[in-house]
Amino acid sequence: MKQVSLAVVGATGMVGRTILKVLEERKLPIEKIYFFSSKRSAGTKITFNGEEYIVEELTEESFDRGIDIALFSAGGSISEKYAPIAASKGCVVVDNSSFWRMDPEVPLVVPEVNPGEISRHKGIIANPNCSTIQAVVALKPLEDKYRIKRIVYSTYQAVSGAGMAGYKDLEEGLKGKAPEKFPHPIAGNCLPHIDVFLPDGYTKEEKKMIDETKKILGRDDLKVTATTVRVPVFNSHSESINVEFEKPFDLEELKEVLKNAPGVIVEDDVSNNIYPLPINASGKDEVFVGRIRRDDSVESGINFWVVADNIRKGAATNTVQIAEELIKMWNEQSGE
Repeated sequence: MKQVSLAVVGATGMVGRTILKVLEERKLPIEKIYFFSSKRSAGTKITFNGEEYIVEELTEESFDRGIDIALFSAGGSISEKYAPIAASKGCVVVDNSSFWRMDPEVPLVVPEVNPGEISRHKGIIANPNCSTIQAVVALKPLEDKYRIKRIVYSTYQAVSGAGMAGYKDLEEGLKGKAPEKFPHPIAGNCLPHIDVFLPDGYTKEEKKMIDETKKILGRDDLKVTATTVRVPVFNSHSESINVEFEKPFDLEELKEVLKNAPGVIVEDDVSNNIYPLPINASGKDEVFVGRIRRDDSVESGINFWVVADNIRKGAATNTVQIAEELIKMWNEQSGE
């Protein structure tokens, strides 16, 4: 198996630190590893697989050392500038920011859904939005079986999706302190406002979910709408998803399709109060699906509830899974 040289850009942030944890857990064949951050965080010490490393400042020369894969989680402006530089040095970038996602030349990948897209990369692979990732993991097997006509998303998104500042707003808000990250208090509240508002009244987060779902499923014709809401939960996003299909379905068969889907765990026993909960999904890599029921207001529709850890599956784990698929592809190409 190919041993790789790997870099983590944005290693000291919430997602960056989770990437390190996931890399340790999944035991990628890493020969050398480097950690990069802003000038402010450079010099920080990081422990990885029992060894201590010094975080380096990210510069234009950082990739002049034969790095095979770089996992970026440092924001759009960093990715805009440094991802092409890394790619020009023969490094494949897996980028967590939104900057490259809708570029037609850049694959947007969820390994359980469209791993084949990885092979068409030109040095950059985009990691989708956290709320999109968990949705499409559940939607893909249903799309394949029944073909989706329309999707309505309503999300209930944890404060960790807004980084440490969002987390702190909820912690401090529970003590009665004013918010610093959000425009209104999040403690005891729901904010139908994630990212900036666009001229049409949608937020950027809603637009991301709509556009990314179409790209990942390869369905430009798909009708998708979304309302995204920040809720006073520390970690794990929840989503109510309403789907209308082009084909009729048997509800029990549909549940079996989901139970057999990669990365999905069905928790749907309402008689025993069993359904996905964010508190239970936290720290896990799977996407949990429940409250699966027919929507009788349309000819062929369902409602279901989807929950996943937005920092792990919604960011760090999906990034590492893409790296795993890359290594697997390289091994197959070299006959190993």
